[in-house]
Amino acid sequence: MSSTSPFFEPFVEVAQFDQLRDAVESEFEIEDGFMEYGIPTFYVRLRQDSKQAFLRLVKQLEATNFVPILRKREEKVVLQIVRKPPVKPSRKIINLALFLATVGTTFLTGYILSLGWVTKELMSEPIVGAATFTVAIMAILVAHEMGHKLTADMHGVEATMPYFIPGPPPNLGGVGTFGAVIQQKSLPPNKDALFDLGASGPIVGFIVAVIVTIIGIPLSHMVTLKQGTPTLPSPMLFIFIGILFPPSGTSGNAVLLHPVAFAGWVGMLITMLNLVPAGMLDGGHAMRSLFGEQTCRILSFLAAMLLFVTGYVLMAMFAFLLSMQRHPGPLDDVSKLATSRKLVFLALVSIFVLCLALPIL
Repeated sequence: MSSTSPFFEPFVEVAQFDQLRDAVESEFEIEDGFMEYGIPTFYVRLRQDSKQAFLRLVKQLEATNFVPILRKREEKVVLQIVRKPPVKPSRKIINLALFLATVGTTFLTGYILSLGWVTKELMSEPIVGAATFTVAIMAILVAHEMGHKLTADMHGVEATMPYFIPGPPPNLGGVGTFGAVIQQKSLPPNKDALFDLGASGPIVGFIVAVIVTIIGIPLSHMVTLKQGTPTLPSPMLFIFIGILFPPSGTSGNAVLLHPVAFAGWVGMLITMLNLVPAGMLDGGHAMRSLFGEQTCRILSFLAAMLLFVTGYVLMAMFAFLLSMQRHPGPLDDVSKLATSRKLVFLALVSIFVLCLALPIL
């Protein structure tokens, strides 16, 4: 159907179209320009500084309530100008309420963990254990989410404050929290920004989780467990830290984790799960910025299979559902990812491997 079809009303007038064309022409060489289903559409030629040119165009259109989208269509580069969708304002009272609820559920988790220590005469006051676990796990979660939030602000991406998700305590099969999320209300401008949004949270959260683990394992204690007693699978990095900073006690066949050490273990688990290359997870953002959409779907499916094989059945199902959804990508899906980000991607893969907790470990 042609753009002049009576079924489609152009959302911009001729004068507006001319203004938008002038804005595009100030940054790109236009081969053709027309209305496509009411959307100003331009075939453009890329320049050596096209990535920077697109960012300048985004800035130029910011005050007009329009946003550019750059895609490849067969052999042509297509730039379309669309209106910004309305953004519903966030209610920060919800963020605060969820944060306080998560503090409560993690405190309860830390208290239950500390009771196990009290019965072994290793801790005199469970309230202290509860408080230290809460501070440790919330430090990891806050660092992770603020890494995302600050990166979003740096790249001009509209995003909410973190929504922390309370979870059940250990006696109900939980760890007191399901983590936290930040809702993006606009697309990142290019692949560099998309990668930074995905990588920043896991990297910052990983660093804090390592610090927490280094503090927590020496506070832990060697114990002797009967054969067949269930234990936690340990990430490789967790074992390595335990060798460098051993727990107290000289005898035993297992380590009774101090609540702070357990917070470090949970932090590594959260980091690993977030780096799964599926859908809108952090790993999915990083993967989408490096590979095309079809490749990302295949890798997402393979990641879901890996989770299933390694025993993370629920997360595998979640990752599989995410792999079926289309990732929107950045506004500029044509410019290449910077080489420096490709090197950081290798670091993310290393972090994922180091934090992967397998039963055989």
